[in-house]
Amino acid sequence: MNEPKKLHSRGVLDWFDPRGRQVGGWGFIINRISAIGLTIYLYLHLVMLGKLAQGPEAFDAFIATAKQPLILFGELLVIIAGLYHGLNGIRIALTSFGVAVRYQRALLIAVVLLTAAGSLFFAIRMLSIH
Repeated sequence: MNEPKKLHSRGVLDWFDPRGRQVGGWGFIINRISAIGLTIYLYLHLVMLGKLAQGPEAFDAFIATAKQPLILFGELLVIIAGLYHGLNGIRIALTSFGVAVRYQRALLIAVVLLTAAGSLFFAIRMLSIH
């Protein structure tokens, strides 16, 4: 008697496995990654806001830290993740409701291009301010 083959499952890691996925699947994987990054940022942001309640010295130390190149790069990553996650969320919602399913690839390309344009705009602004 032939038993059906069981697919090897790694659980949550399968959420991030791009093998055998269509374009929409790739977009959804990147959406998950950006969601994790934004969640981590939210936690760090709340910790830093808590530091500000400790007085003027803590505020000055925060400002000095915020001007460091690594922190500025992190801020740019937050902008990229926020733009992509928001725009791709709209794409996912549309296709989930059956709107523009045939144009999923074009919509994902538009999301990536709008994210790149918005990120470039913010990067230029950030460099001109600092």
